[in-house]
Amino acid sequence: MTFRELHNGWTLRHDGGDIPSEFEEIAARTVPATVPGVVHTDLLAAGLIPDPYVDDNESLLSWIGRCDWTYELTFDAPEEPAARHDLVAEGLDTVARIVLNGVEVATTRNQHRTYRWPIEALLRPEGNRLEVTFRSPIAFAEEREAVLGERPHGYVFPYNTIRKTACNFGWDWGPALVTSGIWRRIGIESWSGVRLASVRPVVGVDGDARRVDVHIDLEWSDGAPDAEVVAQVAGERAAVAASIGTSSVVLPITATGAELWWPRGHGAQPLYELTVQAGAAEWSRRIGFRTAEIDVEADADGSPFTVIVNGKPIYIRGANWIPEDTFFSRITRERLAERFTDAEESGMNLLRVWGGGIYESEDFYELADERGVLVWQDFLLACAAYSEDAELWDEFEAEARDNVTRLSSHPSLVVWNGGNENIWGWVDWGWRPRLKGATWGEGYYLDLFPRVIGELAPTTPYSAGSPYGFSRFVHPNDPKHGTVHIWDVWNQVDYDVYRTYRPRFVSEFGFQGPPAWSTLFSVVHDEPADPYGPLMLVHQKANDGNGKLERGLGAHVAEPQSIDDWHWATQLNQARAVRFGIEHFRSLHPLNQGAIVWQLNDCWPVISWAAVDGHGIRKPLWYALRDVYADRFATIQPRDGRLALVLHNDSDSPWDASASVRVLTFAGDERTSMDASASVPARSAVSVALEVSSDDPTGEFVVAELSTGERAFWYFDEDPMLRLSPSPVVASASAVEGGYEVRVRATSLAKDVTLLADRADAAARVDRGMVTLLPGEEAVFRVTARRRGSIRRCSRDRWWCGRRTIWCRRPWGSDAGSWEFAGACG
Repeated sequence: MTFRELHNGWTLRHDGGDIPSEFEEIAARTVPATVPGVVHTDLLAAGLIPDPYVDDNESLLSWIGRCDWTYELTFDAPEEPAARHDLVAEGLDTVARIVLNGVEVATTRNQHRTYRWPIEALLRPEGNRLEVTFRSPIAFAEEREAVLGERPHGYVFPYNTIRKTACNFGWDWGPALVTSGIWRRIGIESWSGVRLASVRPVVGVDGDARRVDVHIDLEWSDGAPDAEVVAQVAGERAAVAASIGTSSVVLPITATGAELWWPRGHGAQPLYELTVQAGAAEWSRRIGFRTAEIDVEADADGSPFTVIVNGKPIYIRGANWIPEDTFFSRITRERLAERFTDAEESGMNLLRVWGGGIYESEDFYELADERGVLVWQDFLLACAAYSEDAELWDEFEAEARDNVTRLSSHPSLVVWNGGNENIWGWVDWGWRPRLKGATWGEGYYLDLFPRVIGELAPTTPYSAGSPYGFSRFVHPNDPKHGTVHIWDVWNQVDYDVYRTYRPRFVSEFGFQGPPAWSTLFSVVHDEPADPYGPLMLVHQKANDGNGKLERGLGAHVAEPQSIDDWHWATQLNQARAVRFGIEHFRSLHPLNQGAIVWQLNDCWPVISWAAVDGHGIRKPLWYALRDVYADRFATIQPRDGRLALVLHNDSDSPWDASASVRVLTFAGDERTSMDASASVPARSAVSVALEVSSDDPTGEFVVAELSTGERAFWYFDEDPMLRLSPSPVVASASAVEGGYEVRVRATSLAKDVTLLADRADAAARVDRGMVTLLPGEEAVFRVTARRRGSIRRCSRDRWWCGRRTIWCRRPWGSDAGSWEFAGACG
């Protein structure tokens, strides 16, 4: 059995639809095509379109999604003699007609499925001509809406009528660059005898983490001999004899000597090679042994949402995940590995693959397995009502069976979820009068998907939606039950409203901020630069996004006076808002069992909720997340009219800590102090009442310093009201191997010191940020950058690198405690 990839030699041509006059050359051209790929990336590589991410090229190129396109390849037949030759397409985006040597092989209409067709009867020894023609996905979606009936959906296009990635039609952080193309592997599989049609290991049978039932589907060619089917893993073996016509077998194995797989922070992640053989056919994949469940049983406070692995509750510190690039074929294992590093180093232990995106590549789930990052996997429905007519129902069922089977072997995948905000939409968003009794998707969430999971992945828990209260008798977004999305913060109210919530589990919440300066202005070229410039607004997709950014500053940060101020103020406020929320959520443990921030990553350079921008630069939010997602975490919170020091110990060891709690002036003078101590058992939280107050709330603050190194701060007023020093730090820099070392010493309280080194070198990266320094303290920042100069001398706010002045800017207004480093020698 061999698989021959058909990736070289493809061409692309326009096959219908209007092309604007400035691109009319494309209508007459046949261009080389890269497979896997999409039309946009092929036209870009041919120099026929500008970069879709820059300025307003998104609008300029909108016609591409309204055109038909044909990919063509000429190839010779496989030389290997075989009873069967199957054309296998693992990703066609989306409405395709496949023709081989003038004969239609099939038509497809689902981006999220793998297809297989026997083609041996059509093959010639040489000169086979394969054509894959893609209809306009926009035209098709609009056509199906006219047939199925209009149903509520977000944004402009009816993405809920077509099985294509919802956010590809545009979202409040993503562009409407509607793609077509062969986006995953395509090739010919040649085989004889018996084929392993699918292998589906189900781990944790009967609650035994080391029990795996290996479900194997078989396909036979004519006249195939009998075959022994063998499965081996962790030194154990099971086998059964199968004869032609046997469609499936189950091989149970108990790997008594295997070590358990754990989420990061709870243990190791041992993986074991599972191999399956049937005749000449072989299959292998690494699996891990673990059990997974969710506790949603009612209690005195409502009903929880607690993820449990190997019988142990896991406090979730997570982020929502969107596709890493708008053009999915550009997503490499290396890029995914970088984002997993971002997740790990920020303290995250779960990524939620959101329902408006894609079922990710094997690389994604393998990285999650290796690194112990749990995966919550949505079925791909988001923010819309979906028809349950047969044409969509059948596609959903085939898609679900395909992907549940493909992903069931991954120990990291511990939650299947019916979709994003659709049940909430039915209850709260005014859908019912518009639908007039038409189906809206309930059958998928409460019938089809749980039935498929129960059949194919019965040991992996399922949730009907997010948010969801796990009962028909509670509101789907009730914080007391199950999962909740908190979006009144950001959309309507100040972030201090987070403290009014007592959520059991927060599966979405967040706050916007711009990407790094170098990222933003690599694609936005308004002159002069302005938050409301027309090209800036192309990269602000949220409804009234900039207005919400500015209103969100509220009393927290002084009003920006320049584009530099605006950029830093909104980045800073994003980090502080999310930090505020997570500190509150963690302080509620064990009532609260986790939070999944929106979002970790971006798919292009954009103003968004991401912690890591579209160029892979960590925003100030990322550094705040690293602080509040630490295993051992301290926060000062208001409790019953006074302050309390709350310690959350999300580690396996008890935490015995003493704390020095002081009220200090911004110059460092001590006003009052007290000592506190606490013994915090593993995986628990303790609250200690504090007897501290201030007679000068605009000139004093509280700091709790724990003997184990953790810190917590409390400010009696917001930054614009505080009498912060206008010059709270002295900075110096020196060249070191691989970059620069920047030393920042505080002469007064310096809040959230952050070095924006990318402003001098877009490739520069900094090892820390959002650092608050007490008077007299020093912090060292390591800047990894290209070394092109030497620093001769430093002053309070500038240093000189050869002939170039590099600067460390003092912020505007009274928010003078926050500093940004804006340079490196270059």
